[in-house]
Amino acid sequence: MSRATEDEGQLVAALVAGDRAAFARAYQRYNAPMVRLASAILRNRASAEEVAQDAWVSILKNIGTFQGRSTFAAWVFTILTNAARSRARRDGRQVLFEDSGEGNSLADAFDGTGHWKDVPALWEEVTPEREVEGRNLLSHVTAAIDRLPEAQRAVMILRGQQGMEAAEVCAALGISEGNMRVLLHRARLALRGELDRLLS
Repeated sequence: MSRATEDEGQLVAALVAGDRAAFARAYQRYNAPMVRLASAILRNRASAEEVAQDAWVSILKNIGTFQGRSTFAAWVFTILTNAARSRARRDGRQVLFEDSGEGNSLADAFDGTGHWKDVPALWEEVTPEREVEGRNLLSHVTAAIDRLPEAQRAVMILRGQQGMEAAEVCAALGISEGNMRVLLHRARLALRGELDRLLS
């Protein structure tokens, strides 16, 4: 058993036992990305915060039913995604995560393993100057992620930032693995384009 799995198991057991400190740790770890994902679906920060709070209520109410068939994070984000989609439907908004076929060309940007063929200049060498520049770039990258189409942003948050397994992302968003990969590649291309513009 990996350390992450062991830590997650301990967190879940503590949550089942009603440990307030465990809830504080879970909230600190997951709430910000939950709000970001809900914002990607709803395009409204206030609604996203409400949906995240509703998801937490559901998580705590149903924590005893968590059986560990997926990671705790995948379970949390599936509950959040379902709550956000329900809110979007209630608000009269349609949410689709299927690839539209539009967007950046994948061309030759990535190799067969999903890594860059040509590494962006910023990542070639880390120097103290570039580390300072990197801090400034973080706000630009965050803004660029927020401008991505909702499906790309959702996949980027779950797969790229939360590190969820591909199958878990697909289950949470209700998409195929092939579609998830295309969305993730397009999101990465858009972010690389943003970095190239900033660094040129």
